[in-house]
Amino acid sequence: MKHAAPVRHIASRDNPDYRAWLRLAQGRPGRLDPRVILEGEHLCRAWLEHKGPPPLLVVGESALSLGWVGPLWQACAHGRRVVLQDNLAAVLSQVEHGPAVFFVVEPPVPELPARIRNGCLWLDRVQDPGNLGTLLRTAAAAGLRQAYLSNGCAAAWSPKVLRSGQGAHFALEIHEHVDLQALSGRLDIPLAATTLDQAEILYAKDLRQPCAWLFGNEGQGVADELLMRADWRIHIPQAAAVESLNVAAAAAVCLFEQRRQQLMVAVQARRTRR
Repeated sequence: MKHAAPVRHIASRDNPDYRAWLRLAQGRPGRLDPRVILEGEHLCRAWLEHKGPPPLLVVGESALSLGWVGPLWQACAHGRRVVLQDNLAAVLSQVEHGPAVFFVVEPPVPELPARIRNGCLWLDRVQDPGNLGTLLRTAAAAGLRQAYLSNGCAAAWSPKVLRSGQGAHFALEIHEHVDLQALSGRLDIPLAATTLDQAEILYAKDLRQPCAWLFGNEGQGVADELLMRADWRIHIPQAAAVESLNVAAAAAVCLFEQRRQQLMVAVQARRTRR
């Protein structure tokens, strides 16, 4: 029978491991440190469910008494477990009055597929972490399962993106630092981009087949060379009082219009079979 690993206690802010975790929590890891830090019940449970026990569990002293922490603590019994003094845990936490429970993990790095046949999300230099997390969450909610992020996007597994994504990272296969222009050669589905130039109105477009949805930088939009590769150029009609939609809002409108059309096909098919 395998015995539980010994538990380590840290009470000094000068501890080198603690200082490294603090850099992770603040979104500034060392150049050679691929790890990320997950904080709180939702993200830690999601990792445990999808990936299994993490390499390292860090818990503030007071958090040990929380009812939901016990099962996490036991699930990590054969890995590294660290108890932090409460004042150190409070500094490590990026959430006000957070529970001070953390997984320290290496995020998955999936291989690019040889061909792309399923609907997916493409992001070109989306720099705001809140926007990126919301985009990932929206894509997952709309039923997409892959996201491809260009160089220049915010780090997908950074603390702010993780908080905004609310668990979407575990419903998606996320590819970072992708050359989207080169990747377009692997598409077996249309590439759809939102633009005002020579574009069809979203609600008049047949979106029943899967496509790769391409959304661009908050200020500059999709790069010209990528826009030239789009098979579908789509415009979201809106009132003239506002210049443009936020990229995350635009994506939500497009993805759920497509989902509406696809669901209507399924509903009509069920009606026909009756």
